[in-house]
Amino acid sequence: MSKNKLGVNTICTHVGEVKDEQFKGAVSPMYLSSSYEFLDVDIKRYPRYFNTPNQEFLSKKIAALEGTEGALIFSSGMAAISHMFLAFLQKGDHLVVQNTLYGGTVNFIKEEFPKYGIEYTFTNGYKAKDFEDVIQSNTKLIHIETPSNPLLTITDIRDVTQLARSKGILTSIDNTFASPINQKPIEFGVDLVMHSATKYFGGHSDLSAGAVASSHQNIERIWNVSKNLGGNLSDMTVWLLERSMKTLGLRVKAQTKNALKLAKWLNRHPQISKVHYPGLKSHPEHKLAKAQMTGFGAMLSFELDKSLDSEKFQKKLKLIKSSMSMAGVESTVISPHLTSHALLTQYERDSVGISDQLIRFSVGIEAVKDLKADIIQAIESF
Repeated sequence: MSKNKLGVNTICTHVGEVKDEQFKGAVSPMYLSSSYEFLDVDIKRYPRYFNTPNQEFLSKKIAALEGTEGALIFSSGMAAISHMFLAFLQKGDHLVVQNTLYGGTVNFIKEEFPKYGIEYTFTNGYKAKDFEDVIQSNTKLIHIETPSNPLLTITDIRDVTQLARSKGILTSIDNTFASPINQKPIEFGVDLVMHSATKYFGGHSDLSAGAVASSHQNIERIWNVSKNLGGNLSDMTVWLLERSMKTLGLRVKAQTKNALKLAKWLNRHPQISKVHYPGLKSHPEHKLAKAQMTGFGAMLSFELDKSLDSEKFQKKLKLIKSSMSMAGVESTVISPHLTSHALLTQYERDSVGISDQLIRFSVGIEAVKDLKADIIQAIESF
């Protein structure tokens, strides 16, 4: 049966399994070997070549979920995006980058690109016109993030990819917040899709991983760089990630359902000044999100009233954890100005709307009434 005709939960469960040919077990075997036969074999396997059995088959699951020909898995989301950038950009090339972006990506571009002689420009906004305004004759790649971290801005994927293709420019997207359960960028013309697989793919806050999905040709180009940089995962982590991904569809759909309920409730709360969530009709890109997403995701952010101290609020929470990461089955919160965007200057944070009152909320699978009760008691404790 074609993988394209399979349901998402079937893909999560069965595509990319390493078959246990000897004992016929229901769970993929784990291949921990770092040394494989070299002579008289079709594939020269080596962990740093991203082709051990567990690496090879998990990549097939990710490609099936994103609807691409191939994929590669890495040791972290930053390993994935940095290897991707370095595969398609070289000295003298120019990158156009969306201004509302994960802080770690911003810091990598600013810190590392000058060392390689790679030029870059951040847009002034996230509309197609904002990208068009900064394209140069040497622009080779446009990178977007939608929904964005942490303000949940929505970029029109089709508009940006059509613009890029009209000028012979490749496009890449950070699809971490949506996950392939809620958004398939390839269907809108994107060339390269990357993830921090630490987040929804892993889903249990116990591993670090990254992924890039694309055509065979593009994956081959990334592989040629990555085998030299050595950002591969250990096969124990690969096996754990494959196990976690079996419930990806179930987890993300439950989390997305919870997030919409909580966003609507927070939007009515008198001590919350603003809620950023594309599922709200008040969100400026709600219609666009509805058109290009199958669900609005499980990430949201909200701004506390100025009378509340954001750090004290997080310390008062009893059920919801304060955590640097996100997308686990448990609900977590952070202050972006202290974590994901701490490396940006105050001016840079202010220019993209990241205030000290902003709280990023990763919604888990708990009962919504329990999450509401926790937020209420934290606010009432002031």
